[in-house]
Amino acid sequence: MIDFDRETQRTGSHSVKWDMMNELFGKNDLLPMWVADMDFAPPESVMTSLTKRLEQPPYGYTFVPPSTARTIADWLEKRHGFKTNASWYLYSIGVVPSIATAIRALTAPGDHILTMTPVYTPFFGMIEQNGRNVVTTQLIEQDGRYEIDWEDLSQKLSDVKMFLLCSPHNPSGRVWSSDELKKLSDLCAEHNVVLVSDEIHSDLIYRHARHVPTAKAAGDKHSHIITLVAPSKTFNLAGLQASAIICSDEEIREKIKEEQGRQGFFTLSTFGITAMEAAYSEGEKWLESLIDYLTGNLKLVRNTVSEMDQIDLMEPDSTYLLWLDARKTGLSDEEIKKKLVDEAGLALEPGDKYGKGGEGFIRMNIACPRSMVEEGLRRLQMVFK
Repeated sequence: MIDFDRETQRTGSHSVKWDMMNELFGKNDLLPMWVADMDFAPPESVMTSLTKRLEQPPYGYTFVPPSTARTIADWLEKRHGFKTNASWYLYSIGVVPSIATAIRALTAPGDHILTMTPVYTPFFGMIEQNGRNVVTTQLIEQDGRYEIDWEDLSQKLSDVKMFLLCSPHNPSGRVWSSDELKKLSDLCAEHNVVLVSDEIHSDLIYRHARHVPTAKAAGDKHSHIITLVAPSKTFNLAGLQASAIICSDEEIREKIKEEQGRQGFFTLSTFGITAMEAAYSEGEKWLESLIDYLTGNLKLVRNTVSEMDQIDLMEPDSTYLLWLDARKTGLSDEEIKKKLVDEAGLALEPGDKYGKGGEGFIRMNIACPRSMVEEGLRRLQMVFK
């Protein structure tokens, strides 16, 4: 039996989540429920595979074997019904570096790139830091759920070269439907826009929902779509830095490979390859147990927040990241953050960092032992009764 209730000691392990709070929140003695990694050990099969490889030195240059693409392809077909060809695969140290590489390979400085806000913060950074211009369309809140503003999106697609999609959506946990993704894909194709689909959270889906890969939803017309996946969020392997770039179009792949060559990238780390193959080939049982445990944590948050007057939960379809609406407090994002840090000793992420529409929200990470979720909720109630 997998014990997700077990607390692990992460302080002093160079953990961003636990050891960098002072730099970001001004204090270290906080309960960290912010950055998107889990306080759970990865599947036993991953640790066994890493130990076995560790015991086979030296650790020289390693190529990514054909088995890696086959393993990921088998996983995607089994979990999401997404059939891919081994020739479609490239690799990267992470989804964010993949986004930067795609931007540099397929657009020019000064080009416009579109995304929907609020959204995962590095989308903005990768666009701006590579000399491109951010164009945004704001998601519409409807019945406690985000919907796409199709009219605004369609107008803005006419003047951009690339669209960055977060699917499932971070920070709200919204899973886009097959029809929505098909419409989005068709619009991008119509305007000759490359669609980059960040699907890093695609395995963390609650039982009532189903993730559809964007390229699958597109049907036969998916050559303009780049799919980004990684085991890092699913199996808590971000520190091993391994991800995949999937695209059926040979010309796009060659441009990405050329850009990777200019950056000096040519392979993944020895342990990243090992962990990725082990996770995707043997980690399914662990993942099913994780989803059940996260469902329990979500229920706890839902029940607690329902009794609070100032905080509402935007019900998620996926991810362990919860989008809490604190607008009823009447406080600014900076005031909310200060109150949480100074009065509650709680490290949560303020919503304004996710762009227009995120103001007044808080992002909470519940991928931790239930005792920690209970303590976090107690502290949240203490300052927002």
